[in-house]
Amino acid sequence: MGGFRARRRWRVAAVQMTSTDQVDRNLDRAEVLVRRAAGAGADLVALPENFAYLRSEGSEIQFRTDLDGEVVGRFREIAREFGCHVLLGSVPERIRGSRRIHNTSVLADPEGEILAVYRKIHLFDVRIPGKIDFRESKTVVAGDRVVVAETALGRLGMSICYDLRFPELYRRLALAGAEVLLVPSAFTSYTGRFHWLPLLRARAIENLCWVVAPAQVGRHSETRASWGETAIVDPWGAVVATLDRRQGWIESEIDIERVRDARRGLPCLDHTRPELVGAPSRRGRRSR
Repeated sequence: MGGFRARRRWRVAAVQMTSTDQVDRNLDRAEVLVRRAAGAGADLVALPENFAYLRSEGSEIQFRTDLDGEVVGRFREIAREFGCHVLLGSVPERIRGSRRIHNTSVLADPEGEILAVYRKIHLFDVRIPGKIDFRESKTVVAGDRVVVAETALGRLGMSICYDLRFPELYRRLALAGAEVLLVPSAFTSYTGRFHWLPLLRARAIENLCWVVAPAQVGRHSETRASWGETAIVDPWGAVVATLDRRQGWIESEIDIERVRDARRGLPCLDHTRPELVGAPSRRGRRSR
């Protein structure tokens, strides 16, 4: 990390979609939104979880892709065309020899190269009688790597949806240098109305990070609906931009110096007990 200097200020756009199991339609819609946001000057455009393919809960997986395949390639080309970063919130990554997939987030840089890949660690196996019945582990293999992408915009900590409920992951991201936390999601309608924004704000406050959370919204099928409320949260926990229950995108300026100022004034990361979170100590390190 020594000598690395990111831009102080830049613009982010977070996209909100209502994806279904119709891949071509999803990809066309995503491309329109990414192009509009990039054309308006976004330095990073972030798509939600399952933007390319969102199936009915319990149905068989009908679409898989490779990281060097057409879906990722399509958005890498847009990143190259506009000279911006693009976060593919998550795609169903094929696992050779398995019927299951990885739920995988891909970050493309302004040259169209793959800069970082994160495979969802925490899988949504949740049953709330009469409300929710999901078993993500039936079709998805969990990842096992914590990923911080070092970019010209700063250090971006990667996560996906249900990860949001596990603060230890975000503390490890922050201790590894993350200044912006990316949370592409498809939060359920039932849990989202109660928990979505409070959890996003908590992760920002705990780690003194920006949080960028592009989300799915609305009804995807008879058995699945998402809350939406795509949001951008500042390092003090203020929601600086949010989108209601419709497709579109929001944007905000990101000022990385606000992270550094907050951490100098409230050095809770330096006070972390590393043995409690399984991460290296920051004691003795200067906030950047």
